Amino acid sequence: MSTATTELRRFLTITGQRFKNGQSAPEMFSPAVDKAWHEQLGTPAYEALCQESAGQPIGHTANNGHGPIAWVSAYEEAYGPLPEIWFTDADGRVDQDALAHYQATGTVVAEWDCSPTGGDDDVAPDQPETSRR
Repeated sequence: MSTATTELRRFLTITGQRFKNGQSAPEMFSPAVDKAWHEQLGTPAYEALCQESAGQPIGHTANNGHGPIAWVSAYEEAYGPLPEIWFTDADGRVDQDALAHYQATGTVVAEWDCSPTGGDDDVAPDQPETSRR
């Protein structure tokens, strides 16, 4: 499994946790991880990955923004510091300034152009089987 795919799995896990807690969707700020996401979207493997990691289907939508990344502390509690792939573009170039800022401050301020969907607007994982579809 590639580093980007591993990080996508972790991102989807955090997504599922945030949705279950009534929090907003996490921001996808890594072009490298987003590339792995786009490669898997719509495949049976992606559907299985969502169920395994998030416990529910997770969609994808355009959502442009810029600012602090709200889910970094949840990631760090579960997995440790964000790895370099989160600061890598789709062509494999690392944004050394952003990485250094994160390493020095523990915060990430970034741009994003998409985010996961799910939570209240998809089938909730705790509904009885008979009420699905």
